[in-house]
Amino acid sequence: MRNIWAITLRELKAYFVSPIAYVVSALFLVAMGYLFALILINSREASLRYLFNNMIFVLLIMAPALTMRLLAEEQRMGTIELLLTSPVHDWQVVLGKFLGSFILFVVMLIAPTLYYVLILQVFGPPDYGPILTGYLGFLLLGAAYLAVGVFGSSVTQNQIIAFFVSLVILLLMWLADAAMNVFGSGPLSDALVYIALPRHFGDLFRGILDTTDIVYALSIIAIFLFLATQVLQTRRWR
Repeated sequence: MRNIWAITLRELKAYFVSPIAYVVSALFLVAMGYLFALILINSREASLRYLFNNMIFVLLIMAPALTMRLLAEEQRMGTIELLLTSPVHDWQVVLGKFLGSFILFVVMLIAPTLYYVLILQVFGPPDYGPILTGYLGFLLLGAAYLAVGVFGSSVTQNQIIAFFVSLVILLLMWLADAAMNVFGSGPLSDALVYIALPRHFGDLFRGILDTTDIVYALSIIAIFLFLATQVLQTRRWR
């Protein structure tokens, strides 16, 4: 646990000495603030459901931007060999870097947006159930996106390529159920529907807590962090 935490702190420090954290955070908050105001003015509803539904797509771009440097930069600078030969396991490196990006995401999401709930009081007493499950869903979604981003960053030393690898994977998962019409009904079609990202978070944003959606998000996180670990392990034997 000490090794993981040391890597996590190292990543957080690296974020805040580079412009990436500030630029991505600023763009994310501008997008959230604009959508929040626009949705609130038009719906006049004391709810964050529509905001979260729209921010799913915004996060699709933000998450690869946050993670593209995590392992790609280490490979480009040659420090990945030093890291892998130190007394840490590959999975600790991957998990530590993932946690660094996730903590930044939590700070970026929770702290600046809690005042939205206070603003909602102007339009009526909010239903806190959907708000709480909405935040839970958005945190799980963000973690899943970031795990895909960590994997994308592990397969190349070029940050731009890492960004697009992650983005393409997320887009394919986003549009997976669209391929259902191509394959028709059957096991493959059912699998594509299950893989589709948007289908698993709409209920959470509406206040419906379904363990299937939580298991899905945790599975995506585990699978892509495992794949990133496997990529790192192949580097040990080159």
